[in-house]
Amino acid sequence: MYKKVNNGGDNVEREEISAGNQGKVKELVLFSLFTALTAIGAFIRVPVPLCPFTLQLLFTTLSGLILGSRKGAASVAVYVALGLSGVPVFTQGGGPGYIFQPTFGYLLGFIAGAWLTGKLSEHMEKLSFVRILFANLAGLLVVYLFGMVYVYVINNYYLNTPIGIWPVVLYCFLLAVPGDICLCVLAAELAKKLYRAGNGEIGGAESRFHFYLSGKEKEGIGWAGDFLSQEQIRMSARPM
Repeated sequence: MYKKVNNGGDNVEREEISAGNQGKVKELVLFSLFTALTAIGAFIRVPVPLCPFTLQLLFTTLSGLILGSRKGAASVAVYVALGLSGVPVFTQGGGPGYIFQPTFGYLLGFIAGAWLTGKLSEHMEKLSFVRILFANLAGLLVVYLFGMVYVYVINNYYLNTPIGIWPVVLYCFLLAVPGDICLCVLAAELAKKLYRAGNGEIGGAESRFHFYLSGKEKEGIGWAGDFLSQEQIRMSARPM
């Protein structure tokens, strides 16, 4: 639907509204894509005793960086909801009974971790590789905090399979975290490449992407013109 104006600016208004609609479609596609990638990542795994090491962290971290804190967390939450509804997207199946699996806490941690990663990046004016990596590692710590606490509680107070704190730390953190740190580094590098490809800056707003347009604010330039409306581009552009 196009908005009619009487000031001779019909084409500009139509381009702005069209770009805005395209941006919403792109966001929906990205949202669905990261939900699907998180599910796929569950089956690309390296088996570690008690705590499987999968590629899910890579995709949940990127969802926070690219979609933002709220939408990134929501994308992961949709994945968890699909699994609990019975769709076999978890590493060991699916269904409501999965909440009694010792590793379910990591799934909750993915939601919180995506939110924190996105939130930290939103508050960084300039995002270097190191700053992105810091946000990723902060999200990683949240994931492991949720996971280890859940493993300890569910084993000791529900499954009646007592486990001490040290075994939890050993199997659910020390053995698994090196691989996930590598995933955090990879996520930071990928996010940085997306920033360069978009000729802009990641972070600072819920859309996750700001672009310097060098005096071409009224034109959609490449990826930026597809993702944001013209008005959003003008509002978010900052001088170099």
